Amino acid sequence: MDKQTIVESFAELSHPDVLETFDRASLEELVAKHETPFMVLDLSEVDYQYQSLQAALPGVKLFYALKSLSHPELIKRLKGLGSYFDLATIGEINLVESLGITGDRCIHTHPIKKDKEIKRSLEFGCTRMVVDNIDELKKFIPYADQVEIIIRVSFRSKQAVVDLSRKFGCSLEELPVLLDLAKQHNIEVVGLSFHVGSQSLSPMTQANAIRSSIAVMKVMNNVKWKFLDIGGSFPVSYQEAVLPIEDFCAPVMDALSELPEGVEVFAEPGRFISAPSMIELVSVVGKAKRGARTWYYLDDGVYGGFSGQMFDHAVYPLAPLKPFDPTGDFFPSVLAGPTCDSIDVVAEDIELPELEIGDILVGKKMGAYTIASATEFNYYPKPKVVVVEDIFDPDYTDV
Repeated sequence: MDKQTIVESFAELSHPDVLETFDRASLEELVAKHETPFMVLDLSEVDYQYQSLQAALPGVKLFYALKSLSHPELIKRLKGLGSYFDLATIGEINLVESLGITGDRCIHTHPIKKDKEIKRSLEFGCTRMVVDNIDELKKFIPYADQVEIIIRVSFRSKQAVVDLSRKFGCSLEELPVLLDLAKQHNIEVVGLSFHVGSQSLSPMTQANAIRSSIAVMKVMNNVKWKFLDIGGSFPVSYQEAVLPIEDFCAPVMDALSELPEGVEVFAEPGRFISAPSMIELVSVVGKAKRGARTWYYLDDGVYGGFSGQMFDHAVYPLAPLKPFDPTGDFFPSVLAGPTCDSIDVVAEDIELPELEIGDILVGKKMGAYTIASATEFNYYPKPKVVVVEDIFDPDYTDV
């Protein structure tokens, strides 16, 4: 990140018009109560993101993708908002079941499953499952009278940060073979699904995939189509600007207007709901001048809450908790994590104002694929999660 990016990122939290006195006081109060590093899950932000996406996708059932962030308080909040849930493992089934969520409000979207995973899903009452190849479909022959199968189709996207159609999904040309096998064994195929990729920066791949899927449904009209699952991909702004969600979803809704009557639409948002709902507070625990650069050592890094930088290709906005002068001096700097591995660097070749040991940095938009993929390498524990109702409310509640 260059100086301008850093200044803008720091200023976003430091400008008095953006971070009011009570906001900074709330964060400082949390720091006084909880040792860094820790994540802060803001449930009011969960409400806002879910309701914003639902407003932009009227009539679409939102199945929250648990893999992005599976904190029980977030799941309970989404349950109260009327959300459905996208599951992929036995562990996720056990989690939602423990929170009072029933199988009919879920879809099992992992295209590759062990037999025991199929059995557990059916036992839970989740009968809608996804396949994307012949060998997977054959696994459902013993369960033909118990399942509703959704076939996942591949639509590659160069506009997505993470191309999820590289690993899963069949080609449109393979669909007739899958449908014939299902018919031979009385397996009910009820829908199509796709996922054009996580953090898609353009809605057009998704809109085009919808139109291609609709065309297939109209041609293969001997199938009683019930569902079209349009996946996730809804982006959030990290360092780069993204379309407002209503603008991103406009061409998606336009494409869905061509859908045959009676077909329900599902979506699988994860990042859009979870990413903005969590911040992380970390401390500068050491500093050293190494050549022309100052190295600042933080108490969390890429093996912990910043793991999304490695696995999710995300670069999180960072800002100091204390005010700083954006017109002052900046110096070549490195932000490093605490472990003994040299790969544990959060940011380098950047310019920062002078920081001191004990200074607090705030990482924003850190809900998605962060704590979910964090490790305990070097026996550093994962950051704990503090749940609040509204961190930027003067009367916020630390729950």
